[in-house]
This record gives sequence, C-alpha cells and structure tokens, in this order.
Amino acid sequence: MRQFFETERFFEMLSVERVSAFNTLESYGSDLEDFDRFLAAQSVDLIAVQVTDVRAYLSDLTGRGFAASSQARRLSALRQFYQFCYAEGIRDDDPTRTVASPKKGSSLPGVLSEEEVDRLISKAEELAKRTYDSDAKQIRAARIYTLLEVLYATGLRVSELVSLPVSAAIRDSRLITVKGKGGKERAVPLSVRSQTAMIEYVRLRASVGAYADSVWLFPSHGESGYFTRQAFGRDLKVLAVEAGIDRNKVSPHVMRHAFASHLLQNGADLRVVQQLLGHADISTTQIYTHVLEERLQQLVQDHHPLA
Repeated sequence: MRQFFETERFFEMLSVERVSAFNTLESYGSDLEDFDRFLAAQSVDLIAVQVTDVRAYLSDLTGRGFAASSQARRLSALRQFYQFCYAEGIRDDDPTRTVASPKKGSSLPGVLSEEEVDRLISKAEELAKRTYDSDAKQIRAARIYTLLEVLYATGLRVSELVSLPVSAAIRDSRLITVKGKGGKERAVPLSVRSQTAMIEYVRLRASVGAYADSVWLFPSHGESGYFTRQAFGRDLKVLAVEAGIDRNKVSPHVMRHAFASHLLQNGADLRVVQQLLGHADISTTQIYTHVLEERLQQLVQDHHPLA
C-alpha cells in the first residue's frame, strides 16, 4: 500500500510541479510497472531497492533484447523516481546514483529520399481524392493525407501533430504555435499545401457532420479525444505498401527525420533546423551533421578548381 502511495505522489509531482506531458507520464508509468514486475519476481519491494537490483534489471533488459537507448530511457525514469524518494525523505539514499547509463549510439534513423516522400504524399493525395462508399472511409483517406502534408511541412513530433487543435486549420496563418516537450512553445511555419490540406479536411468533416463539437484537428472517439500516434503509424505503413515503399522503412518518426535531412540537404542552417524540431540542445540536432558533411563535399567537388 505504501509503495502505491509513493508512486502516486511521484506522478502528482511530475504533473503539477514539472508540468510533464501526458506522454511522459504514460512512459514513466510503463517503465516503473515493468521494473516493479521484475522486482516482484525477486521478492523485492520497489521502495527497498538496492544498487544491485537496478543493475540486475538492466542486465535483464539486455537479455530481453532491449537496445541501449531503451535501457537508458528506463534508467532515466528510475532515476527520477528514486531522486524524488530521496528528496522527500522516503529513502536515505538513491540506488540509481552510481549506476552508469548504457552507452547509446548516435546513429541516424532511416531516412526516406525526397523521391520516396513525394511518392508517399502523392499516393495519399490520390487516395484522398477518390469517392468512397462511406463517410468514414472518405474521412480516413483525407486524414492520412492531411497528417502527411502537415508532418512533412513542419517536422512536428507525432504527439504534437495528432494533438493539434482545430483552430490551427481555421486561422488563416502561415505559422502555428505548438507546445513541445516540457511545455515549451514554438512557432512552426506551414506550407501552402499543408494549409490547404487542413482546410479541406475540416470542410469535409463539416460536410458529413462528423466531430462537429471536437476541439481537435484530428479527432477520434478514443479516451484522449484525438487520433493516436499508434493508429497514425499503422495507417502510414498501409499507405507505404500502396505507394510501393517498404513498410518497414516508414513511420511518423522517419518522416520527421526526412523533414530535417531534406532541409539540410537543400541549404538550411543547423540552428534553424534545431528550432523547427524543438530540440532544446543543438547536440540533439547534430545527428544530422553527416548530411552537412555530404553537402560540403559536394560543394567542393562541384566548385573547387582542382576538384
């Protein structure tokens, strides 16, 4: 019972004092639950954990095939929890303090070429223009096309994209304001194509009388009230097959990386891309430096007199 009470206090602190996003709370909850299941098998209480238990858990994650990045994220959740327990006097120490984080690689996730992105969006547009035998199918086709146009135009995180308010389409603006990690707001420019897609999508919804009272641009009947990340990822893979692209190459996150890589390939500044992506630290954006290196090599090859 005490264990439940302390975890409830921890999540209340994250929600109220740190204003953590829903996805962060959900992720931490899932990570702590997994750790608690591991401890239960060892007959260890969550509050009575020792350093050896934390290290044993990381070894267990390795055995289950978890990547170093996933292990580091779970360890981060445990650190947050036990730092809270130490600060609140629930424990006299922090069992995660001396545990080293698994080393993460800095490799860039797979990126689609400009030609592949064009094929994907063109196929989505083609499907959105078809006439279907039900309003639900018509809206679904228009939704995936609109999601893609906005995602590739802005590079939003998928959680930011699916939770856009309907006002983003109603306002006649070339900029939309999104709330990213840590509740930080940033302005993101919209392309004419993405603006048009959003406006047409909202018109279609209104014409069939769907989601008239929803405040979300991409509403659903689920608990959150808006389309889920998982459902978007599923629909995107179905679309990839339709476009003749390997479904394993395509995800909302890959589209975000395509946005950043293609901007850099075409001359954008790394700091500008950092701002557009909502990265707090330039080091996060620097996974794209290989794109800049390739561009510089090509510039020298094309313009140096001795090349």
